Amino acid sequence: MFGGKMIRFLVLISLLVQVTCAQQGGQPEDGGGGGGGQQNAPPPKPQALMKKWPTLSGYPPLVIARGGFTGLFPESCATAIDMALSSAASDLALLCNLQLTKDSVGLCVTSLNLENTTDIESSFPNASKTYKINGEDVKGYFAMDYSSKALRDKVTIVQNILSRTDAFDNTSPLATVEEVLQSRPPLFWLNVQYDSFYNEHKLSMSDYIENTIGFQNIQYLSCTEIGFLKKMAKKVTNDTRLVLTFLGPDAIEPTEKKKYSDILKDLKAVRAFASGILVPKEYIWPLNANGYLAQRTTLVADAHKVDLEVFAAAFANDIPGSYNYSYDPTAEYLQFINDPNNTVDGFVTDFSQTAANAIGCLAGNDTDKKVQKLIITHNGASGTYPGCTDLAYEQAVKDGADIIDCSVQMSKDGVAFCLDSPDLTRDTTAMSTFLTRAVSIPEIQKEKGIFSFDLTWTEIQSLKPKMFSPFAQHSGLERNPEAKNKGKLISLGDFLGFAKTKPVEGVLISIENARYLASKKHLDVVDAVTKTLKNASLEKKQVMIQSDDSAVLSKFKGESGYKRLFRFEEISGISKQAAKEIKKYADGAVLSRRSLIDIHLDYTTHQTNVVKELHDCNVSVYVYVMRNEFVHIPLDYYSDPTIEIATYVIDVQVDGIITEFPKTASRYLRSTCSDIHAEYCILASQPGGLIKILPKSLPVAVFPPSPPLEIKDIVDPPLPPVGAVPVLDSKPPTQGPPGAQAPAPSSGMAVAANFGFSLAAFMALGLLSMGH
Repeated sequence: MFGGKMIRFLVLISLLVQVTCAQQGGQPEDGGGGGGGQQNAPPPKPQALMKKWPTLSGYPPLVIARGGFTGLFPESCATAIDMALSSAASDLALLCNLQLTKDSVGLCVTSLNLENTTDIESSFPNASKTYKINGEDVKGYFAMDYSSKALRDKVTIVQNILSRTDAFDNTSPLATVEEVLQSRPPLFWLNVQYDSFYNEHKLSMSDYIENTIGFQNIQYLSCTEIGFLKKMAKKVTNDTRLVLTFLGPDAIEPTEKKKYSDILKDLKAVRAFASGILVPKEYIWPLNANGYLAQRTTLVADAHKVDLEVFAAAFANDIPGSYNYSYDPTAEYLQFINDPNNTVDGFVTDFSQTAANAIGCLAGNDTDKKVQKLIITHNGASGTYPGCTDLAYEQAVKDGADIIDCSVQMSKDGVAFCLDSPDLTRDTTAMSTFLTRAVSIPEIQKEKGIFSFDLTWTEIQSLKPKMFSPFAQHSGLERNPEAKNKGKLISLGDFLGFAKTKPVEGVLISIENARYLASKKHLDVVDAVTKTLKNASLEKKQVMIQSDDSAVLSKFKGESGYKRLFRFEEISGISKQAAKEIKKYADGAVLSRRSLIDIHLDYTTHQTNVVKELHDCNVSVYVYVMRNEFVHIPLDYYSDPTIEIATYVIDVQVDGIITEFPKTASRYLRSTCSDIHAEYCILASQPGGLIKILPKSLPVAVFPPSPPLEIKDIVDPPLPPVGAVPVLDSKPPTQGPPGAQAPAPSSGMAVAANFGFSLAAFMALGLLSMGH
């Protein structure tokens, strides 16, 4: 099966897979030990990976790909395996969860119930059975009830995580162990599930391994059952390590009838028959009831003391673990290896590329180096704290932002302050206090709102900020709920005073709705910004002025040292004449991600001409808005925000990124991983690579692009004059109808329905990768 198809897939994957720049070096001698024998020599690796690691073996933590690259493709299909093997720069083990057919053919599939991972029900309707497994009745379809031929001829595999794309479902049969071995993985990890259950039904896992596969092909052999491992310890050679796989703490181990939590108390006893343990990651870093990290256990250190390796499962970029990670999967990997006394020996993961990047490049690679690409915030570190608050700005500075931003809004009495939108309902508690002030202003937005220019600064200061999560309503992906109302809103003057004393290169001041404010509210936001900037005296800081209005930018043309940025909504391209016209008004352009790389549904299609044309006219380009949540990231980037950033920085060559999570950007850009001349660097996939390998049975409709940006889309008429500021009236402004509802958020991308799961659901789904 893997012969001709493998070659075809490799050619296709070359269009997709991320390039890892790694010069090959020699291999240190294996320092690992005991119990299950010595590890086979891994392939050569970059010099950066040859350092002595605080793992038990001294090698880098092992990347263990569960069924290949299952974050994108069905388990153990040729494409999943090719992707995992091609994307790994550090050591990689390919993990196969073993099941047996009626005629003792080994299959690589995680779930004992094939209904979870295949379309077997459609091929054999009404044929499910019920078996007692570990004391519980389980109804479903089981490999042992079918011959290998019946399964291979009639059953195809599907994703076993429901929130993932189904585009590659039903394109491959179940893979046999022999077929997976034909891919020649650097290391092969066979995980035996339910040995006692199979023995009850006259099928022997141990006989299959010994007589069909042979121990020489298995570098790691793991099992949830102690009896099986003790039997294997008498048979394996020094090339095979034995590993005890742990289920939940209260689950009962079938052969010794003990809870796994009790087995963990006597690691010396485990060391007598195994050289390592494979545990759910919560055994090492447990979570509290609110979804935050609790105190780390001493498991890793305790196991290393008795010469036991510790492997952690189950890691996935699209199954959120803890709010502490801010939806950044790399942060989670680093959490398990950042302490020399508690560094795990490997990760079982569905996204081997992210694990390899974390281990091979980003671990211990923090620097304070100046970056060539600016890191600009979007409402401060608004992924961590409510946007535009003092806490969001303080966090942004800690996280390594170069430029902090203030979207200027105006109060009724003329105070300029920072907030993403003039509508206070999204980012503050205005709805609970000023519900009767809700009005409709079509010039600003479709939905009703409670607008800043209808409230005094004193009234606005009485409000609490509110954490905004663009995807919480659709996918349950809340941001740092413990901080949902923390911090305080600050005036533009206070923001500039803060920036003046902090180690940032400068500020970005965004001005929108100037026409409406001047003509309808008699407020001169341009004048307010100009005067506040002059009073702040930011001579040593870069000042960027951003607007979507050429007339606003013209007001700052004569200001020495200011950099003007023209912001555009989504465009599909730009003419040379338009690029030249932009240069008349601005030094840079702020453009959406889709304006630079076209994105259709969940896939990238092609890079536009925008950056080239603007750079040819000496106009800098800044891309917005980068977010960590995986539902925001096209599938081409493997649900990894670092890989998406790398795409725009290295391949698209933007001059800076605008992000709500500056820590993620800073960690990558200030490391050697962003240097294409480094020994190990992170580059992104070619736009359109993934869509090219979609099955022909699933054509993706490509809609004609919108016309490119032209001169007529750039030049705005002069701003209207600003009338006298009206005397404040004691009466409230025009009231909306009683009981008006809060408007829907005005920003944030639409999220596909198949991502509509709460955080709890994602975590529950993650248990599937442990074989439940």
